[in-house]
Amino acid sequence: MLKTADGGLSSPQARILDVARELFCRDGVHATGIDRILAEAGASKMTLYARYGSKDALLRAVLTEEGKEWRQWFFDRLDEAAPEPRARLHAIVPVLGDWFNGGKFYGCAFMNAVSEHRKDEAWLREMAAAHHREILARFALIGAEAGYGEPATLARQLLLLIDGTIAALMVSGDASVLDIARRNLDAILSAAPRSDGARAPV
Repeated sequence: MLKTADGGLSSPQARILDVARELFCRDGVHATGIDRILAEAGASKMTLYARYGSKDALLRAVLTEEGKEWRQWFFDRLDEAAPEPRARLHAIVPVLGDWFNGGKFYGCAFMNAVSEHRKDEAWLREMAAAHHREILARFALIGAEAGYGEPATLARQLLLLIDGTIAALMVSGDASVLDIARRNLDAILSAAPRSDGARAPV
Protein backbone atom coordinates (compact mmCIF):
# COMPACT_ATOMS: atom_id res chain seq x y z
CA MET A 1 0.00 0.00 0.00
CA LEU A 2 1.18 3.49 -0.80
CA LYS A 3 1.73 5.72 2.19
CA THR A 4 1.59 9.43 2.87
CA ALA A 5 4.60 11.49 3.95
CA ASP A 6 3.73 10.96 7.62
CA GLY A 7 3.63 7.17 7.21
CA GLY A 8 -0.16 6.76 7.06
CA LEU A 9 -1.99 4.98 4.27
CA SER A 10 -2.96 7.18 1.33
CA SER A 11 -6.57 7.32 0.16
CA PRO A 12 -7.80 4.85 -2.49
CA GLN A 13 -8.18 7.74 -4.95
CA ALA A 14 -4.58 8.84 -4.37
CA ARG A 15 -3.31 5.28 -4.70
CA ILE A 16 -5.13 4.84 -8.00
CA LEU A 17 -3.60 8.06 -9.34
CA ASP A 18 -0.08 7.21 -8.14
CA VAL A 19 -0.18 3.69 -9.58
CA ALA A 20 -1.69 4.88 -12.86
CA ARG A 21 1.04 7.52 -13.20
CA GLU A 22 3.79 4.94 -12.76
CA LEU A 23 2.24 2.35 -15.09
CA PHE A 24 1.06 4.75 -17.81
CA CYS A 25 4.49 6.41 -17.94
CA ARG A 26 6.56 3.24 -17.65
CA ASP A 27 4.52 0.68 -19.60
CA GLY A 28 2.17 2.78 -21.74
CA VAL A 29 -1.49 3.73 -21.55
CA HIS A 30 -2.88 1.00 -23.79
CA ALA A 31 -0.68 -1.68 -22.24
CA THR A 32 -2.04 -0.85 -18.78
CA GLY A 33 -5.49 -2.16 -18.00
CA ILE A 34 -7.82 -0.81 -15.34
CA ASP A 35 -7.81 -4.15 -13.49
CA ARG A 36 -4.02 -4.02 -13.12
CA ILE A 37 -4.14 -0.47 -11.76
CA LEU A 38 -6.81 -1.43 -9.23
CA ALA A 39 -4.95 -4.57 -8.15
CA GLU A 40 -1.71 -2.66 -7.51
CA ALA A 41 -3.53 0.23 -5.83
CA GLY A 42 -5.66 -2.05 -3.66
CA ALA A 43 -8.78 -0.17 -4.72
CA SER A 44 -12.20 -1.02 -6.17
CA LYS A 45 -13.74 -0.28 -9.55
CA MET A 46 -16.46 1.60 -7.72
CA THR A 47 -13.85 3.97 -6.28
CA LEU A 48 -12.18 4.50 -9.64
CA TYR A 49 -15.37 5.23 -11.56
CA ALA A 50 -16.86 7.34 -8.77
CA ARG A 51 -13.73 9.52 -8.67
CA TYR A 52 -12.52 9.52 -12.28
CA GLY A 53 -15.40 8.15 -14.37
CA SER A 54 -13.31 6.55 -17.13
CA LYS A 55 -9.80 5.56 -18.14
CA ASP A 56 -9.52 8.70 -20.28
CA ALA A 57 -10.48 10.85 -17.29
CA LEU A 58 -7.86 9.04 -15.21
CA LEU A 59 -5.31 9.73 -17.94
CA ARG A 60 -6.25 13.43 -17.80
CA ALA A 61 -5.58 13.45 -14.07
CA VAL A 62 -2.29 11.60 -14.55
CA LEU A 63 -1.07 14.05 -17.21
CA THR A 64 -2.11 17.04 -15.12
CA GLU A 65 -0.09 15.81 -12.14
CA GLU A 66 2.82 14.54 -14.21
CA GLY A 67 3.14 17.81 -16.12
CA LYS A 68 2.92 19.95 -13.01
CA GLU A 69 5.50 17.91 -11.10
CA TRP A 70 7.89 17.60 -14.07
CA ARG A 71 7.86 21.34 -14.74
CA GLN A 72 8.40 22.07 -11.05
CA TRP A 73 11.28 19.60 -10.86
CA PHE A 74 12.91 20.74 -14.10
CA PHE A 75 12.87 24.48 -13.44
CA ASP A 76 13.81 24.00 -9.78
CA ARG A 77 16.86 22.07 -10.97
CA LEU A 78 17.77 24.86 -13.39
CA ASP A 79 17.45 27.39 -10.56
CA GLU A 80 19.69 25.24 -8.34
CA ALA A 81 22.28 24.87 -11.11
CA ALA A 82 23.11 28.58 -11.32
CA PRO A 83 21.79 31.91 -10.02
CA GLU A 84 22.53 33.72 -13.29
CA PRO A 85 19.86 33.35 -16.02
CA ARG A 86 22.27 32.65 -18.89
CA ALA A 87 24.00 29.95 -16.89
CA ARG A 88 20.62 28.39 -16.06
CA LEU A 89 19.95 27.99 -19.78
CA HIS A 90 23.30 26.26 -20.21
CA ALA A 91 22.22 23.80 -17.50
CA ILE A 92 19.30 22.45 -19.57
CA VAL A 93 21.15 19.44 -21.00
CA PRO A 94 22.91 18.48 -17.73
CA VAL A 95 19.52 18.47 -16.00
CA LEU A 96 18.10 16.26 -18.76
CA GLY A 97 21.12 14.02 -18.22
CA ASP A 98 20.35 13.72 -14.52
CA TRP A 99 16.80 12.67 -15.42
CA PHE A 100 18.02 10.12 -17.99
CA ASN A 101 20.53 8.63 -15.54
CA GLY A 102 18.22 8.76 -12.52
CA GLY A 103 16.61 5.35 -13.00
CA LYS A 104 13.10 6.55 -13.86
CA PHE A 105 13.39 7.96 -17.35
CA TYR A 106 10.26 7.06 -19.31
CA GLY A 107 10.32 9.97 -21.74
CA CYS A 108 7.74 12.74 -21.99
CA ALA A 109 4.36 11.56 -20.70
CA PHE A 110 2.56 13.88 -23.13
CA MET A 111 4.46 12.79 -26.24
CA ASN A 112 4.03 9.16 -25.21
CA ALA A 113 0.28 9.53 -24.70
CA VAL A 114 -0.26 11.41 -27.97
CA SER A 115 1.74 8.76 -29.87
CA GLU A 116 -0.51 6.00 -28.47
CA HIS A 117 -3.80 7.65 -29.38
CA ARG A 118 -5.62 8.70 -32.52
CA LYS A 119 -4.15 11.91 -33.81
CA ASP A 120 -7.58 13.58 -33.75
CA GLU A 121 -7.88 13.25 -29.96
CA ALA A 122 -8.26 17.01 -29.50
CA TRP A 123 -8.35 16.97 -25.70
CA LEU A 124 -5.06 15.09 -25.51
CA ARG A 125 -3.30 17.34 -28.00
CA GLU A 126 -4.57 20.40 -26.12
CA MET A 127 -3.18 19.04 -22.83
CA ALA A 128 0.21 18.52 -24.50
CA ALA A 129 0.03 22.03 -26.01
CA ALA A 130 -0.83 23.53 -22.61
CA HIS A 131 2.19 21.76 -21.09
CA HIS A 132 4.36 23.23 -23.83
CA ARG A 133 2.92 26.72 -23.32
CA GLU A 134 3.92 26.61 -19.65
CA ILE A 135 7.48 25.62 -20.58
CA LEU A 136 7.70 28.24 -23.33
CA ALA A 137 6.56 30.97 -20.96
CA ARG A 138 9.24 30.05 -18.41
CA PHE A 139 11.99 29.91 -21.02
CA ALA A 140 10.91 33.23 -22.54
CA LEU A 141 11.13 34.81 -19.09
CA ILE A 142 14.59 33.37 -18.41
CA GLY A 143 15.72 34.37 -21.92
CA ALA A 144 14.57 37.95 -21.37
CA GLU A 145 16.33 38.05 -17.99
CA ALA A 146 19.48 36.72 -19.67
CA GLY A 147 19.44 39.62 -22.14
CA TYR A 148 18.38 37.79 -25.30
CA GLY A 149 16.62 39.96 -27.86
CA GLU A 150 14.03 37.43 -29.09
CA PRO A 151 13.16 35.43 -25.96
CA ALA A 152 9.97 33.89 -27.42
CA THR A 153 11.87 32.54 -30.43
CA LEU A 154 14.67 31.32 -28.20
CA ALA A 155 12.12 29.55 -25.99
CA ARG A 156 10.78 27.64 -29.01
CA GLN A 157 14.29 26.63 -30.04
CA LEU A 158 15.02 25.37 -26.53
CA LEU A 159 11.77 23.41 -26.33
CA LEU A 160 12.47 21.79 -29.70
CA LEU A 161 15.94 20.83 -28.47
CA ILE A 162 14.49 19.33 -25.29
CA ASP A 163 11.76 17.36 -27.08
CA GLY A 164 14.25 16.07 -29.64
CA THR A 165 16.72 15.06 -26.95
CA ILE A 166 14.04 13.24 -24.95
CA ALA A 167 12.82 11.39 -28.05
CA ALA A 168 16.35 10.43 -29.10
CA LEU A 169 17.18 9.15 -25.61
CA MET A 170 13.97 7.12 -25.55
CA VAL A 171 14.63 5.52 -28.93
CA SER A 172 18.35 4.92 -28.57
CA GLY A 173 18.96 4.66 -24.83
CA ASP A 174 22.37 6.08 -25.72
CA ALA A 175 23.80 8.69 -23.34
CA SER A 176 26.02 10.09 -26.11
CA VAL A 177 22.87 11.86 -27.35
CA LEU A 178 23.40 14.24 -24.44
CA ASP A 179 26.80 15.34 -25.72
CA ILE A 180 25.31 16.19 -29.12
CA ALA A 181 22.44 17.99 -27.40
CA ARG A 182 24.90 20.03 -25.33
CA ARG A 183 26.74 21.14 -28.46
CA ASN A 184 23.44 22.06 -30.11
CA LEU A 185 22.42 24.02 -27.01
CA ASP A 186 25.71 25.93 -27.03
CA ALA A 187 25.18 26.75 -30.72
CA ILE A 188 21.63 27.99 -30.11
CA LEU A 189 22.63 30.21 -27.20
CA SER A 190 25.68 31.52 -29.04
CA ALA A 191 23.71 32.44 -32.17
CA ALA A 192 20.66 33.93 -30.41
CA PRO A 193 20.52 37.74 -30.79
CA ARG A 194 21.12 39.81 -27.67
CA SER A 195 18.89 42.70 -26.70
CA ASP A 196 21.94 45.00 -26.55
CA GLY A 197 23.16 43.91 -29.98
CA ALA A 198 26.28 42.28 -28.53
CA ARG A 199 27.43 38.80 -29.47
CA ALA A 200 26.03 36.20 -27.09
CA PRO A 201 28.69 34.44 -25.02
CA VAL A 202 29.17 30.73 -25.51
